[in-house]
Amino acid sequence: MSSNCHIPPYNMPDEHSSHFHLQKSGLMVTEKQISVLVVDDESAIREMIRFALGKSHMTVNCAASGKEALEKINEQPPDIILLDWMMPNMSGPELTRRLRKDSVMKEIPIIMLTAKISEDDKVTGLNAGADDYIVKPFSPRELVARINAVLRRSDPGGADGKISAGKISMNTVSRQVFLAEKPTHIGPTEYRLLEFFMTHQNRAFSRAQLLDHVWGTNVFLEERTVDVHIRRLRKILGTAKLDHYIQTVRSHGYRFVAAANNA
Repeated sequence: MSSNCHIPPYNMPDEHSSHFHLQKSGLMVTEKQISVLVVDDESAIREMIRFALGKSHMTVNCAASGKEALEKINEQPPDIILLDWMMPNMSGPELTRRLRKDSVMKEIPIIMLTAKISEDDKVTGLNAGADDYIVKPFSPRELVARINAVLRRSDPGGADGKISAGKISMNTVSRQVFLAEKPTHIGPTEYRLLEFFMTHQNRAFSRAQLLDHVWGTNVFLEERTVDVHIRRLRKILGTAKLDHYIQTVRSHGYRFVAAANNA
């Protein structure tokens, strides 16, 4: 089954819909044209979401199945995917796991849409690789807010690509790294590792988790590979006496802390 989503014009749906309660004010308007792929086998849901996001100046494309979604993502990767949990042939979690194993598609943020409300269901969706989870029915205002929140987390540097943590700063556009305001050469793997740490501060990660996040889930390496690159990264940070930012968490892995008292 194919789906067609066109942006405006569109007649406003019934505000008493069981899926949405459209709010006449307060919709967040984004400055950037965000491209959204809506994947849901129910045409009414696709159209309601398309209308709500169109009001917030987002570009919306639609797919009625996991297979169609993969085709559209291959043609034009969106900024974010809104994905229904329950679909025939390929469920939302199944599609999410498939996307997370693809080297090109794995970075696209995914918000799972579902009527399932149990904690186990939420955990299943998030463990599959979803970035957020929203339960139906939901308001357009909440949906737009969650989209913007997920996009901020996935692109913490913003349009200029600048990220900072303590005395370390980097520009993800030019891929430059500065230690105590001095430009520093850093290898590609150490760069990715540092970027991940700087955008996930104060959280402990196991070696397996770091392998998945930095190297990818479809790459099979020994966990000691992480230790090798941690040593290299610490040596680089040590040139500015910042190697203590990377802490070893005994029997677990590593944590990045760039608190003021460590700077």
